[in-house]
Amino acid sequence: MAQFFYYYGAMNSGKSMDILRIAHNYHEEGKHVLVMTSATDTREKTGEVKSRMGPSCKAYPIRNDTNVYDVIKKFKEKVPKVSCVMIDEAQFLKRHHVLELAKVVDDLNIPVMAFGLKNDFQNHLFEGSENLLIYADKIREIKTVCWFCGKKATMNLRFHNGKPVYNGKQIEVGGNETYKPVCRYHFYHPNLKLLKRTTIKDN
Repeated sequence: MAQFFYYYGAMNSGKSMDILRIAHNYHEEGKHVLVMTSATDTREKTGEVKSRMGPSCKAYPIRNDTNVYDVIKKFKEKVPKVSCVMIDEAQFLKRHHVLELAKVVDDLNIPVMAFGLKNDFQNHLFEGSENLLIYADKIREIKTVCWFCGKKATMNLRFHNGKPVYNGKQIEVGGNETYKPVCRYHFYHPNLKLLKRTTIKDN
C-alpha cells in the first residue's frame, strides 16, 4: 500500500536537494516520478525546483485553485507506472490540496512525498504544514543547524535591513537574505554583531 510522507525542516535544511536527489535515483532506475511545487514561491521560475547548490528540475506548479488529484490522475493515464509524486514548498499548500494528495495515496495507490517548512517566522503552522501533520502517514524532520551557534535549528528568523522581524504577513518569499535557520534561544536573542560581520564579509 502507498503511503503519504511529510518531510519538514527549517530553512537551509536541504529539502529541495533531497527532492532532486530522490527524483534522480528514481529516473536512474527507469521509474517515473511527478515533481510538483507551489506556485507561491516565486524565487525561481514558476514550475521549477531548484536547490541553493545549483541543481534544478522542472515541476508542475500548484496554484491555489489547482486540483492536484485531477492533475495526478491525468498524468497516471499517460504514464501508468507512476512510482511517486514529490511536492516541494508544501507549506504553501491549501487544505484541499492535502486532502487531494491523501486521496491520491488511498485511491490511486501512488506514494506522495511532501517537503516543506513546518512553522512560519512567528512560529505558527502554515495551512499546508498543519494539514500535512494531520493527514500524513509518516512524518520526518530534516535537520539543519542554527546559523548563529551550530545547535539544531527549529525556527526561521526573518530579517529586514539586517534586523530581526517578528511581525508582518505570514508569507513573504525569500532566501538567505531574508531568513536564517535558528535555534529557539537565538530566535529571541540573535547575534546581530555576528550577522553584520558575516554580511560584510559575504559582500
